[in-house]
Amino acid sequence: MHALYSLWATFIGLYIANCIAERLTASGEEYEKNKIMKPDFLEMVPWYSGTSVDLYKTVFNIVVSVNFFLGRFDMRVLQAAAMNRVGGRVPKNRRKGQDDDGDFLYELHGEKKELWFDFMADTGDGGNSTYTVARLLAQPRIELGKHTLNRGELLLIGGDIAYPNPSQYTYESRLFRPFEYALQSRSCAGQGSCAEQARMAVDKPKAPPEVSDPSKQGRKRSKKHPPKQVKPYEGPRCFLIPGNHDWFDGLHNFMGHICHRSWLGGWFMPQRKSYFALKLPKGWWLFGLDLALHGDIDVYQFQFFSKLARKRVGERDSVIVMTHQPDWLLDWYEDGDQHNYKHNISDLICNILKRKCRLRIAGDIHHYMRHERVNSGGGSDELIYPQHLLVNGCGGAFLHPTHVFRNFSKSHGVSYECKQAYPTFEKSRKCELGTVWSAFMYMVHHSYVSLGGSVLFLMASIAFTPSKRSWTTRIVIGFCHFSAHLVVDLILLWLFELGVETFVQIGLLESSEYHSLYRSLESMLIQTASNGNRTSLEQWTFGLYPACIKYVMTAFDVPEVPEDWQLDPQWKQESEELRQRREFGEQEYPEELSYRREFPSKWRAAASYQDPLDTVRIIDHFVIRQQNIRPNS
Repeated sequence: MHALYSLWATFIGLYIANCIAERLTASGEEYEKNKIMKPDFLEMVPWYSGTSVDLYKTVFNIVVSVNFFLGRFDMRVLQAAAMNRVGGRVPKNRRKGQDDDGDFLYELHGEKKELWFDFMADTGDGGNSTYTVARLLAQPRIELGKHTLNRGELLLIGGDIAYPNPSQYTYESRLFRPFEYALQSRSCAGQGSCAEQARMAVDKPKAPPEVSDPSKQGRKRSKKHPPKQVKPYEGPRCFLIPGNHDWFDGLHNFMGHICHRSWLGGWFMPQRKSYFALKLPKGWWLFGLDLALHGDIDVYQFQFFSKLARKRVGERDSVIVMTHQPDWLLDWYEDGDQHNYKHNISDLICNILKRKCRLRIAGDIHHYMRHERVNSGGGSDELIYPQHLLVNGCGGAFLHPTHVFRNFSKSHGVSYECKQAYPTFEKSRKCELGTVWSAFMYMVHHSYVSLGGSVLFLMASIAFTPSKRSWTTRIVIGFCHFSAHLVVDLILLWLFELGVETFVQIGLLESSEYHSLYRSLESMLIQTASNGNRTSLEQWTFGLYPACIKYVMTAFDVPEVPEDWQLDPQWKQESEELRQRREFGEQEYPEELSYRREFPSKWRAAASYQDPLDTVRIIDHFVIRQQNIRPNS
């Protein structure tokens, strides 16, 4: 084992020295060019690092938020107060007798024949993972065998949109930047400035114009190019609810970056408050609730949704309730069979909505899991809680296990059955190989070389103990000796891994996918040797020359698998065509039509087999049929 570690360290040391030498000899212009041609993504949040200043700041913000903001200055109460005609002001466009809920209710999609929407949660962690999800969401369509998945006209985000704590830096770097790369906003497409995205919107419209009025831009129109009429906006919209991490500053940054901005990349954000209701086609509604930090809605929020349910939601309508936390799982996990349900949200669903609530969607837990109600013969309990309970916290954060919830089977007295989980319970259990004991058991079951070496070393430790001692004493001393060596080896390995990670972070060590060392060697040989010599050598050795080196160097690969991105050539070609059309006057405002592009995302994976569009697959499919639907509805 010591010899293997030494050999590994030797090869890695040579690799590091080679990377440093290449960096020092490379010209500054070439280095800056390569840097520009890569997306500026942040790494994942070091959740288990004891030296992260952001994590200590997060703990401080939690204490302040729980004891100060939420107890005394609840932003949800302030939002409700702002709608109660402060100072006697009444909106001019409100009809007599009409409820003043314009900032909370949106009916833009209610008259459509069909609607596609996407749901995600817990994004804003690492740039690579967030952009991977955003790239999929931005595509006009995704072809998966017999299924065609259209881009959602609505993008619903279920909270925790900037980790580890909300700030201008985390919102800009971990949320807006990856989404801007995936689908550019109107002012960023074809131009370098993103001023419109970052501009504060005091009085946000519910829908932007499709084509801006040229007269307002100070341009003179000729007979050849007359002014265009304003068309209705047909692009995607985005609605978000805050999660617990968004509440760590009392919702200050969420209000500034979400409720007072108009664009998340190419998704228009019409919402003005932290909770909302959407009227969807064919009698469907969506209620987006703000649970703050104590996991329940406040009294003003309950008043708004219950009033809307009684006055506007029909008896045959169906409601989707979106929250950040899946309280049905968390209450069961924390309290077991003790029914400690949140009062207001349970009252809204069980006593107000009742059978109208057909689906609950949430995030917070970073995996996918769906439970379906088990019909028990038409009992009354089937009418008071949703048919489907769905968790989708796969927005780009780290992965949570699923197998810890495998025994969940009842919520609010209603029986449920797990229909799908990602990762599966079996894969989730295997992913828990993070502790020393799990690593040891993995070595016992799979790594026979390591197991054999450990057993031999333990036997040698016992055998070389002074023979004058009793066998019991010799076994104890030998085991303690063996354990001490094992602990030191683990510490050295940890320090080695930490050193490699440090070099990666500061840019002195590059790493990519599997066989990264061999590909680095291959690129160096291409620059120093002719193709003819390499081809001849490969033919003389019947292909063993590159194959043997490739798989021998696999043992010394850098222990990291990050994402490498490159400029998408199809996006670049389409951008160049739009630029030429604008110069020749064929299309005057292509930047306003970025969502109509066939290739909207700027970056694709450097390795084609890692690109999200080539690896995405469907893991679940289900149908919710409306109850007692009118004919032809």
